Amino acid sequence: MPLRIAFFGLPLAALLLAKDGHSIELCAVCRKDALGLRRARRVFGDRVIVKPRVTDAALLDRVARLQPDLVVSWFWTTRLPMRLVESARLGGIGVHPSLLPRHRGPDPTTWAILAGDAITGVSVHRIAAEYDTGAILEQEELVIDPRWTGWDLARALDRPSLRALRRTCMRLSRGETIAEIPQDEALVTHAPALGDDEHAIRWTWPTDRVLRHVRALAPAPGAFTEIAGALVTVLEAREAAHFPGALAPGEGYAEGGFAVIRTGDGAVILVRGEIDGAPADASALARLFLAPAPLLG
Repeated sequence: MPLRIAFFGLPLAALLLAKDGHSIELCAVCRKDALGLRRARRVFGDRVIVKPRVTDAALLDRVARLQPDLVVSWFWTTRLPMRLVESARLGGIGVHPSLLPRHRGPDPTTWAILAGDAITGVSVHRIAAEYDTGAILEQEELVIDPRWTGWDLARALDRPSLRALRRTCMRLSRGETIAEIPQDEALVTHAPALGDDEHAIRWTWPTDRVLRHVRALAPAPGAFTEIAGALVTVLEAREAAHFPGALAPGEGYAEGGFAVIRTGDGAVILVRGEIDGAPADASALARLFLAPAPLLG
């Protein structure tokens, strides 16, 4: 039997669940510019609401009156009150873009790359009182391409996330018993949003860590450094095969049209970035080292 769903998040998932035959009784959208919002308004009409406050009594009462079978969260950005979740006959489920309990928190794709993970994935989990702590209903793994940026990884996880959500909803609609596996607290890691200062490149880090930092934060907000008084956002870099051993970490030079900067155990070549917010190719970045006193801070 199709499910009656109260949906919270990005409308693409709600549209796909409706395509599967489920009834979207409420479609709460988390962004005014969300992809698919216009189509969702055509399909769901006045069942679409944009950026509601989920703690408002009127919304809580509306969901309670709907008596949905299931609350679904797909990239909803605030905590859903348990009163709302418990209004549904089957409770609530969400999908997190990591293999929980690894990388709990708002920025799991960034942290997967920062940590050097070879494999990540998605987890369908019960919505619990605390973020990302509910029992696991399903997971799907994804091998991380070592060339991917944080943005690339986030986009690559969209399809498995939607597949896993749709499979789980279909199984629940058929009345299947799904094993609910509690998360192992001993294996928990956290993925908090980084502060602005944490976007800075520390040139004493090993080369591999510098390159992961650049990839994890590209294209936005971007890993940054300072060269010759200019704020440089590094969007792409690669390991340098050779460099003067006399350079200290953070010192650099231009060679063959590229900027080369010493790290804690090697050096990196700057391939692409921004200089004070303006796009910069490798040659523009190299020219910074022709200015007076180009050493980094």
